[in-house]
Amino acid sequence: MPNKPLKLLQLTDCHIVPEGKRLFTLDPAERLCQAVADINRNHADAALCVLSGDLTDAAAPEAYRILRQILSELLVPYRLIPGNHDDRSALRAAFPDIEADEDGFLQSRLDTPAGVFLFLDTVEAGIHSGVYCRQRCRWLERALTEAEDEPVYLFLHHPPMEIGMPRLDQYRILQSEGLADVVGRFPNIRHLFFGHVHRPIAGSWRGIPLSSVPGTNHQNSLDLSEGRANVVSLEPPAYGVILIGPDSTIVHQQSFLSDAERFQYDAQAELDAAGA
Repeated sequence: MPNKPLKLLQLTDCHIVPEGKRLFTLDPAERLCQAVADINRNHADAALCVLSGDLTDAAAPEAYRILRQILSELLVPYRLIPGNHDDRSALRAAFPDIEADEDGFLQSRLDTPAGVFLFLDTVEAGIHSGVYCRQRCRWLERALTEAEDEPVYLFLHHPPMEIGMPRLDQYRILQSEGLADVVGRFPNIRHLFFGHVHRPIAGSWRGIPLSSVPGTNHQNSLDLSEGRANVVSLEPPAYGVILIGPDSTIVHQQSFLSDAERFQYDAQAELDAAGA
């Protein structure tokens, strides 16, 4: 285990659309370009960037080609996992190196100095809710067993639990008992990272710490009321800057379109005229 934390980045819910199209008045490709430029400026030393699903908005082949072109400018190695707006075949056509398990699900393992990263596929074609079936559970159980006592970090698109937002909870992994049973038998799972909700969230599930970050294009408004329709907002986008150490996992959120003023603060300096 290294003394210096391993830096990891999380981008999520890019929702790339074909050229000339817009989504909620915005150009998702331009916003992802801004995120990549910010990463290259400030976090090019990261070991990995994980894009946690909904890479495109409607799985158009042209959108995947645009995504690939944008990511070709990223100075950090990256991994892709699918979301409910993606299509496995179209994704694999654009990114032929993406790994799949023996059943064709886009699941894979990556060994890092910080531990074992497992990338899960929670997508079921034709629905927006997440699914983690017996086949996928068998793959995960085998991967966790093979990790032995190494720290394990899970990456997936859909959250497996309710987040207190009924408009989004209807699209979580609806039958997550199998997943819960598997992860409950492996105390070395350190953190669960997910996307899908377009919100900054932190908490725990079955004793496992978890987090998500805002999408790169649009967000879902913090609305705890009942209802079926999501309430989309144009709150600022961000990506996650994650530091994984031997005894901690720290998740920062980096806004990449903020024009907020910055001031250097010296606690020993005299107060200004306003007494601030």
